[in-house]
Amino acid sequence: MKALRFEQGELKLAHDIAVPRRAGEALVRMTLAGICNTDLEIVRGYAGFCGTLGHEFVGIVEESPDRSQIGTRVVGEINAGCGACSLCKSGDPRHCPQRTVLGIANRDGAFAEYLSLPHRNLLEVPGKIPDRAAVFVEPLAAACQILGQVEITPTHRVIALGDGKLGQLIARVLATTGCQLTLVGKHPDKLKLAAVAGIETALVQTGVAGGADVVVEATGSPAGMKLALDLVRPGGTIVLKSTFWEKAEIDTSRVVVNEISLIGSRCGRFAKAIELLSRGAGDLSALITQEFPLSMGIEAFRRASSPGVLKVLLLP
Repeated sequence: MKALRFEQGELKLAHDIAVPRRAGEALVRMTLAGICNTDLEIVRGYAGFCGTLGHEFVGIVEESPDRSQIGTRVVGEINAGCGACSLCKSGDPRHCPQRTVLGIANRDGAFAEYLSLPHRNLLEVPGKIPDRAAVFVEPLAAACQILGQVEITPTHRVIALGDGKLGQLIARVLATTGCQLTLVGKHPDKLKLAAVAGIETALVQTGVAGGADVVVEATGSPAGMKLALDLVRPGGTIVLKSTFWEKAEIDTSRVVVNEISLIGSRCGRFAKAIELLSRGAGDLSALITQEFPLSMGIEAFRRASSPGVLKVLLLP
C-alpha cells in the first residue's frame, strides 16, 4: 500500500508498505485524514517519531475481532495501551506507560491506505455526521478534554490563545459553557471565522486586556506561554495545549508569586466530540483549506505549513 512516512529525517511517499495487520486488532481502510500541527512538528523533530504519520482519520472497518464492526464507518482513539496495567484496566489507556500512539509513538498512522488499531479504540460515526466533519473528532475531543480538567462557568472570563486549527475548535467548545470568552490571534481572516460562529475575538497586535480566570494556550509557539502569563489573573489557571519541537521558557517566579495553576491537556475521549457533532455543534467546513490525494502528500504538507492555512485533508 501507499503511505506517507517520515524516515531518516525526510518526509517521503512510499508505495510498497505492507498492510498493517496486528494480532487481535482491527484493520481500517482510510477514507479521509487530516494534517494537524503535531504532524508538522514531528517533521521538524518533535517526539522522535519514525514511520507513517497521521492520527486524525475516518475509515471503514474491513477486519476486526468484533465482527459486528466490519463495514462500519469509524474514527479511532489514538492511544493503544498494554491492556494489563491499572490504567488500561480502568478503561483509559491514554497514560499507559507502554502505550503506542497512532502516527506519533511506535505505531504507524493514518496517512496510508490502511491502519491497524485495537477494535476497542474504534467508535462508529453516526450517519448524520459527514466525513468532513468526522475527521475533526480527534482534535475536537482534545478541545473537550479541557472541560474535564477545569471547571468553566458563565461567570468565568476565559481567553483562548491561538486562531489556528486547534484554537478554533477550542473556542467553539469553550463557548458551550456560556463563559465570557475571547479568542486571541494574529490573523484577521482566521478570527473572522470564529466571529461568524458567534465568538468574541481580539487581535494580539492591538493589545488584549489581562485578568482572565482561565487562559488556554494553543498558539503552537514557544512565545505563547509568556503571553498566557501576561493575560491570566493571580490565582488563575493556564491550560497548555501546544506541542512543538522547540523548548519554551517559563518564568517560574511569576507562576509561584502569582500562584498560577498550570495544567497540561492532551487527548480527550471521543464520545463527547461525536455527541457535539451529532447535535450539529457548528459548521466546521469553513476550517478546511484544501484537500489532496495521498499521492500528493508531500505537497499537502507544504500547503499545511503555509501561513494562513487551516485544515488540510488527505484522501487515501
